[in-house]
This record gives sequence, structure tokens and C-alpha cells, in this order.
Amino acid sequence: MYPNTYKRAVNQYANVHNESGLADASPHHLIQMLMDGFLARVNAAKGAMVRSDMELKSVYISRAIAIVGGLNEAVDFEKGGEIAVNLGQLYAYMSTRLLQASRENNEEILDEVASLMKEIKGAWDAIKN
Repeated sequence: MYPNTYKRAVNQYANVHNESGLADASPHHLIQMLMDGFLARVNAAKGAMVRSDMELKSVYISRAIAIVGGLNEAVDFEKGGEIAVNLGQLYAYMSTRLLQASRENNEEILDEVASLMKEIKGAWDAIKN
């Protein structure tokens, strides 16, 4: 019973922290927060895989896929040109690979998509807003 109470408390703290961060965030910072959230979900999915908690693994991978979808929706394909198209294709690839990682219980694929997101985030973080 204690672990469930602990998980609820942690989730409530995370929700309050995220909601307070969202209220004051610039669009640039919101994208950074989504990328951080993606990395956290992929890491949590990997941990669930290691523990053979397939239900929780699926939850975290689904959330990571949803975040990639949100990031893709934020891409301005009209103004972004070739870079936007490439980013959209990369996000689609990452979603496909996440599904494959879930299906195959493959930690290496999770490492791959995390590495891709870290590269994107590094470039995004370098942009002055």
C-alpha cells in the first residue's frame, strides 16, 4: 500500500510543478519542457522494462509518443522549410521506433530515440529566445 501512496504523492507534486511552470513559460520554454518530459518518459519506460513491468512500460511509451505528437504539431511547416520537413520526418521515425521498442521490449531502441531527442534539444537549447 505504501508504494501506491508514494506514487500518488510524487505524481501530485509533479502535476503542481508542471502546472506552475506552464503558466509562466514562453513558447520556446514550453518546447524545452516537452523535450525534457519526453526524455523522462523514455527513461521511465526503460526502467519499467528492466523491472519487467510491461503495463507501466506501455504507459510511459504511450506518453512519450504523445509528446512527440505534440512536438510535431508545434513545427511550423509553412515557415520552416526543409528543416521543418526533416524535423517532422524525424518525429515520425521516433514514434515508429518507440512502438517497435514497446513491441520488442528493446532498451537499445529507447536509448536511440533518447539520443535523437537529446541532439534536437541541444540545438533547441542553443537558440536564444
